[in-house]
Amino acid sequence: MADVQDYKQAIKYETFSYLPSLSPEEIREQIKYIVNQGWNPAVEHVEPQRSFNHYWYMWKLPMFGEQSVDRILSELEACHREHPGHHIRLIGYDNYSQCQGTAFVVYRGA
Repeated sequence: MADVQDYKQAIKYETFSYLPSLSPEEIREQIKYIVNQGWNPAVEHVEPQRSFNHYWYMWKLPMFGEQSVDRILSELEACHREHPGHHIRLIGYDNYSQCQGTAFVVYRGA
């Protein structure tokens, strides 16, 4: 196992954290995927130093049944304006399996 090396990058969070930051178009595509799966989007945020705690703060309630990508993006941006130094992530809750279908950080705090 001496050949195995850790990938040197910033701290990892959720889905896509081993990849470069997503572009606005890629974020929009991921939100479309969440909507197309019928998952309920929710926005969470936390201070960078607390990001490895089990619980992040919820930004409002989950957006049950939301179909508008632009509305979801506007909630992400509103959370970012209110908490500019926080990590902000989008979660897609799967009603059928009653768990998170996806979660990824959209904005990284300082």
